[in-house]
Amino acid sequence: MRVLGIETSCDETAASVVALDGGSAPEILSPKILSNVVLSQIEEHAAFGGVVPEIAARAHVEALDGIVEAALTDSAVSLDEVDAVAATAGPGLVGGLIVGLMTAKAIAAAANKPLIAINHLEGHALTARLTDGLDFPYLLLLVSGGHTQIVAVRGVGDYQRWASTIDDALGEAFDKTAKMLGLPYPGGPNVEKAAVSGNAGRFAFPRPMKGSAQPDFSFSGLKTAVRQAATAIAPLSDQDVADICASFQAAVADALGDRVARALARFRLEFPDKANPALVVAGGVAANRTIKGTLEALCSKAGFTFLAPPQKLCTDNAAMIAWAGIERLRAGMAGENAADFVPRSRWPLDSVSAPLVGSGRRGAKA
Repeated sequence: MRVLGIETSCDETAASVVALDGGSAPEILSPKILSNVVLSQIEEHAAFGGVVPEIAARAHVEALDGIVEAALTDSAVSLDEVDAVAATAGPGLVGGLIVGLMTAKAIAAAANKPLIAINHLEGHALTARLTDGLDFPYLLLLVSGGHTQIVAVRGVGDYQRWASTIDDALGEAFDKTAKMLGLPYPGGPNVEKAAVSGNAGRFAFPRPMKGSAQPDFSFSGLKTAVRQAATAIAPLSDQDVADICASFQAAVADALGDRVARALARFRLEFPDKANPALVVAGGVAANRTIKGTLEALCSKAGFTFLAPPQKLCTDNAAMIAWAGIERLRAGMAGENAADFVPRSRWPLDSVSAPLVGSGRRGAKA
């Protein structure tokens, strides 16, 4: 089984071919990433301190055909040998989603292949099964530029959101903190780099939601505290910036640890028969070493296996989209009338849980 995946939800243009051998038995997984081509747009957006949707969409239009061709060439698989085409259909920037999904529709129609519309968050949720063959159920912490969620992954298409952010996503908080401190985009890696030489105890930043009975996240107040601290001691020296970054990062790790600890305890209660429970951390922020260290220690104490896919599969990529397509094909959930599927800028992974921050014309925000 071979699936071509396409990902254009934000500022990476990506295509991948993933294969699965070994039959259809649920316990037999032998996936192989045959190609995974990712073109980053960081340089195009760096001057603006964040992703500009129109620039991103135009870059996808210019690059995607070549990226798909490169993915097929690298995989040594022809389009005739592909079993299906999977494309991110949401959530994300609608301009980019349109480019990727319309391209996938055209390829699928021309090659007479099934088209599978994939939720970008499902790609992240299932990556640990691609990399580690993890069995259901398991707990997912998704921390990216657009999402911060804790999800119980119970099966393909079976997800329950246990916690979400009530304001900013964690990656967004990192980017905005970096911008306030004059650090270049993307913010996450540069805040982490600056924090290495900083004093994490200099600033007593708040730990939002820590100790709260509500299981969710909040980062807006922490971001405000960073701005107030920076304004109070301006102009900032390099050491001031490093100390603020280290203190901010310590606050984030502490708050995340508190929230995740609650989720680990809940998982034990809801899945008492699960041997060797696991916490999977995915999304771009999962690359942060301080956060990973905090969560690894937490899992070790709670008796959970800690899993973080390789960094290239934590950030946006098409291999996770192709794999989600394979998972849905195996489960008989490829979907019907995908050719008529409309891109969704908002598309909660768990459509049952009520959104925390309301809904609009485009649907639930979280």
